[in-house]
Amino acid sequence: MSAVLVLAIIFALSFLPMLRLLVTAVAPGGEIDLAAMAGRLSSASVMRATLNTLDTAFFGALLALVVGAPFAIGIAMTDLPGRKTLGFLLLLPLMIAPQVMALSWLHLFGPSSTLLGAFGLAPPPGTSNPLLGRNGIILLYAIQHAPIVFITLRAGLTRVPRDLVEAARSSGSSPLRVLLTIILPMVRPYLVAATALAFVSGVGNFGIPALLGMPVNYLTLTTMIYQRIASFGPSVLPQVAALSVLIAMLALLGVVLQALALKKVNHRFTTGTPARFALGRYRWLFAALGWVAILFMLILPVLALITTALIPSFGVPLNWSTLTFSNFEEVLFRQASTSRAFWNSATLAGAAALILAMGSIPVAVGLERFSRLSQRVLHGAIELPYALPGIVLAIACILLFLRPLPLIGSLYGTAWIILVAYLMRFFALAMKPVTTAIGQLSRDLNEAAAVSGAGPLRRLMTITGPLTAPAAVAGALLVFMSAFNELTVSALLWSSGHETLGVVLFSLEEAGLGTHAAAIAVTTILIVVALLAVLDRLGKKLPPGVLPWR
Repeated sequence: MSAVLVLAIIFALSFLPMLRLLVTAVAPGGEIDLAAMAGRLSSASVMRATLNTLDTAFFGALLALVVGAPFAIGIAMTDLPGRKTLGFLLLLPLMIAPQVMALSWLHLFGPSSTLLGAFGLAPPPGTSNPLLGRNGIILLYAIQHAPIVFITLRAGLTRVPRDLVEAARSSGSSPLRVLLTIILPMVRPYLVAATALAFVSGVGNFGIPALLGMPVNYLTLTTMIYQRIASFGPSVLPQVAALSVLIAMLALLGVVLQALALKKVNHRFTTGTPARFALGRYRWLFAALGWVAILFMLILPVLALITTALIPSFGVPLNWSTLTFSNFEEVLFRQASTSRAFWNSATLAGAAALILAMGSIPVAVGLERFSRLSQRVLHGAIELPYALPGIVLAIACILLFLRPLPLIGSLYGTAWIILVAYLMRFFALAMKPVTTAIGQLSRDLNEAAAVSGAGPLRRLMTITGPLTAPAAVAGALLVFMSAFNELTVSALLWSSGHETLGVVLFSLEEAGLGTHAAAIAVTTILIVVALLAVLDRLGKKLPPGVLPWR
């Protein structure tokens, strides 16, 4: 692929939407007016939402560090039994949509909790759900983003040489002292980077504060944008564009902090054989603690969803006489809106996955022609729409496609705008496995083919394409999983007849049809777990580091 075409694709999918958003925020009338933008951002409601956003994202990130760091240490540096299974289960909250996680916890601790009610532990009827509001949002941010801390920190822990740890142990240092005085100082940049990434994820999260904050009028910036667009439509685009730029600035602050933390990490120490501690007689005790944590973070909330989906309505206890699959039948086959949402989500996610899988290989090959510095800049541009909050990208897409375009007209109010947003949002997910795979290919194959007279297209079709196909398939599965039940982007882009699963689930819960919403949530979890199992089987053919639990 020519360099010009690669640059055009990256510009269209990465720079153009952000540029359009910035222009609308600072120059809504065609002239730069920073005073008007400052006025939109200085109102009391915006300031309160900004403080709520920073508060929940910051403390959620700290709690995510407390949850994720022990798992990273135990799985990366010890002989903990069942390490791979624990790591896989810990990553599931990251793969499950935030609104599904929020819904599962609401159904676990609410006064109508079917699971707790079966044991007589449900709160009294009429009491408020303890998860609603600030504390519940922070707790679920921690659980949702603990896998980010786990992945980032484990990457640093696996670089700690065994020689240093063995030297300290032979000098009489206890494992705890080695951990506190040698290992943690060495991986401090990874700790900072992990916390920063968790903070960025909290700033852009919509599903959790929408379900836990909006019912009690606890608004963050993302939910404030949603409320204003839902109430006033495109007339408030300049205002929400300014809010989106504010969210983007907060998110980019975290991204920059993460990048600075890892900038010189490769020069801090020389890697060797990864260090590992023997837990001895404490192996099974620590394993039990890990499983207890997984039980409370994942298994119990999912069981709460399942039990809620198996009763005819809220308040009905679950037993053999009340157990029913009618909610699944209703949402999968009877309700036109929900069955249409399944079809829309599968079609849009599948189309985005297919297009990005087919395009990622030639784009990655084209990137190889650039210098190292240019490659880093272009990869940063590719990751920009994924690093920024999804609701920011949604506003950018509305601004781009609200007015009619030549030949095709306006995409606003159609399914095409959601598809384009998915292509922008998940471009980085599709590119990462392919870029890693191409980087590990021997140049001798392509050079030998070129000497034999094979042109670039033929080399792509016969050498590079087949060898990187497993990585492209893995990227496509990651894209499909991420897009299938997302809510942050489609919450502002959907229209009648083009609902997605995330939108329908959110609407059903708001309408009081929690059993139907639970049935949708359980179905999406089963689909995600099935796709993760396929990815795990495919992992043997993928470059190291593509699948974080391997």
